[in-house]
Amino acid sequence: MREIVLMSDPTVAAVPVTESGERLVDVRLGGRLLVDTRKQDPADAFAHLREGVLQRLLTAQTMLPAGLRLLFVEGYRPPSLQREYFEEYAGRLRAARPEWSAEQVHSAASRYVSPPDIAPHSAGAAVDLTLADVDGNELDLGTRMNADPEESAGACYTHAENISEEARANRKLLGTVLTAAGLVNYPTEWWHWSFGDRYWALIRGETAAHYGPKELDLRN
Repeated sequence: MREIVLMSDPTVAAVPVTESGERLVDVRLGGRLLVDTRKQDPADAFAHLREGVLQRLLTAQTMLPAGLRLLFVEGYRPPSLQREYFEEYAGRLRAARPEWSAEQVHSAASRYVSPPDIAPHSAGAAVDLTLADVDGNELDLGTRMNADPEESAGACYTHAENISEEARANRKLLGTVLTAAGLVNYPTEWWHWSFGDRYWALIRGETAAHYGPKELDLRN
């Protein structure tokens, strides 16, 4: 098993942020990406990313074989919603494992939901996505998107062994194009990729992150 740095690791929070001020943009503009609506929220926050992240996704898409597309599912997540997701999952873990300490619960929860204070989604730096054909039909990547470690018996981990050869090949293809475009994966979630956030900076050996938590202003 490859060593995994979890989002809860203090080294992630220790990465400084030099905020670029780059705006959040709607990924649906121009129709260049396939966008799934399963995570759509009333404010349409889900469909936003920092400009630099979107440009890298579009670059990655050009590297895919003919007939395949990236299928965007969720990008920006308001800090309040991120906190709600984290606390809900942590609560489930506390109920299932009452013997765990608060630190153990926090660490285990971060396998599936980033701690709110450092969450890449709340910086507009992370995207949940998969592969699809041109009609939007998803390829087999081994689990449903957002399957947690308990539900999937760990198959949600990017390099899990308990998936089919087809799913493994599709994950490799997804990872190859996104890595080439400059994004990094969170290894407990095959679908989660980011650029410019604290986790990206740590994994890439950068001195600072480009993007910190941000509120989306849809009035502009």
